[in-house]
Amino acid sequence: MQALTPHVYWAQRHGEIYLRVEISDAQNLNIGVEENILHFRGQGHGAKGENEYEFSLEFLKLVKPEVKHKSTQRQVNITVKKQEHVWWDRLTKQERKPLFLAPDFDRWLDESDAEMELREKEEKINKVSIESRVRKDPYLGLKKGFLFMYNLVQFLGYSWIFVNMTVRLFILGQDSFYDTFHTIADVMYFCQMLAIMEVLNPAVGLVKTGVIPAFIQVMGRNFILFVIFGSLEDMQNKPVVFFVFYLWSTIEIFRYPFYMLACIDTEWKLLTWLRYTIWMPLYPLGVLAEAVAVIQSIPIFDETKLLSIPLPKAIGISLSFSYILQLYLVLMFLGLFINFRHLYKQRRRRFRTKKRKAN
Repeated sequence: MQALTPHVYWAQRHGEIYLRVEISDAQNLNIGVEENILHFRGQGHGAKGENEYEFSLEFLKLVKPEVKHKSTQRQVNITVKKQEHVWWDRLTKQERKPLFLAPDFDRWLDESDAEMELREKEEKINKVSIESRVRKDPYLGLKKGFLFMYNLVQFLGYSWIFVNMTVRLFILGQDSFYDTFHTIADVMYFCQMLAIMEVLNPAVGLVKTGVIPAFIQVMGRNFILFVIFGSLEDMQNKPVVFFVFYLWSTIEIFRYPFYMLACIDTEWKLLTWLRYTIWMPLYPLGVLAEAVAVIQSIPIFDETKLLSIPLPKAIGISLSFSYILQLYLVLMFLGLFINFRHLYKQRRRRFRTKKRKAN
């Protein structure tokens, strides 16, 4: 039987090399490292059908001779430890990449992401070590109960908003755009005022999330709700109110039940996928709708002089609030870029961890 070369995919961390060999139902495996060269030989079903496959890779830098491998029905996973915890520019000593070798994008990280993952692992180990020494929080059940009820109330509030707006849209069509504020505002005021708890909860240690991201999101929404919509009657009948409220509620009817289940250590796979996926189109659309609302409010603030800052009489003018709104627009889109990148990395890490556990 002629030995052929299988498809091999690789990824790295600072301390390890991961190889995925595309051979299913592999048998008679012979895998080892000699003189910094990995040798692989085995039988199984690969790209050329049932056959014997082999390959060799001379690593860019020194690795430890011990090799771990695990064969599954679909592939052979190989782990090789580096001699030094450093990031490699490439896998092989030869500059030209072998034709059978390609990046494993399921496990691929750039250097900064790998450092973040390493820090998370260290923090998790330290957390377990500390928790083993620190006595259990006697109020943990009470805290979880409070968080569960908070998320339940918010879920019910945003569900009412979403269902009410959807029903009115089907019954009234576009006419429902123009009285959204007068129909929905009271419940939205309640939900957004209650959302201030999402800033206080991490501040007092009830949840282990950052205070700043929560503050930016909650205060940004409240600025749109109370200042742009609440203080300007001319804005309250505009269709943009419908789109802002509808996008907010669509995101939250998936986010809050996810947090509710987390309080009771339960996970629904579909809900998890929706919570970490649906924001990708909705978050930019929500920011765009908020930006439209700000732009539409600028001439109204200029005309009414509302919230403008009066300057000395000798100057004879006032500092229009529209200047602050224009600055707010710039910061809004800057925040969109930063938060989208952060949320996307968070999503990638979560699903990569779940896939690794599944394998």
